[in-house]
Amino acid sequence: MSNPVITWQIKPFESLTVHELYDILKFRSDVFVVEQDCVYSDMDDLDTRPDTLHVFAYEGDEFVGTCRLLAPTVAYDDYCAIGRVLINETKRNRQLAEQMMKAAIHQTTLSWPGVDCKISAQQHLEAFYQRLGFKTVSDMYLEDGIPHISMLRKTK
Repeated sequence: MSNPVITWQIKPFESLTVHELYDILKFRSDVFVVEQDCVYSDMDDLDTRPDTLHVFAYEGDEFVGTCRLLAPTVAYDDYCAIGRVLINETKRNRQLAEQMMKAAIHQTTLSWPGVDCKISAQQHLEAFYQRLGFKTVSDMYLEDGIPHISMLRKTK
């Protein structure tokens, strides 16, 4: 039995339904706070900005994953950003993170043409992000006790 096609949706905060918003916030909390044992407030007021975009998908009624796109100057002075990247634990190992990131990258080029994209990536995912065109631009640093690196994807 083949998996159904998953369509990634991209919406600003104001267009999210109550259920979509709940699913996004619940899964971010489940992964970033519980699974990764990081005690911090995931809701940082960046989700509600009019220029922030939320990427997410469902497979049937089951939430697949999400990430968020931040406009230039929000997280970094000269770059847009992709962050809060996660795939539902039951959906991992199906290249869904790659599909989601390709949709996210495509949207950043549409929303902010000519602007490079910067991410704060967990260090163990460096090769994954490199396959998507990101280059490592920092040494390892700890973010919430987890090794991270800064990575940049140039538009040109």
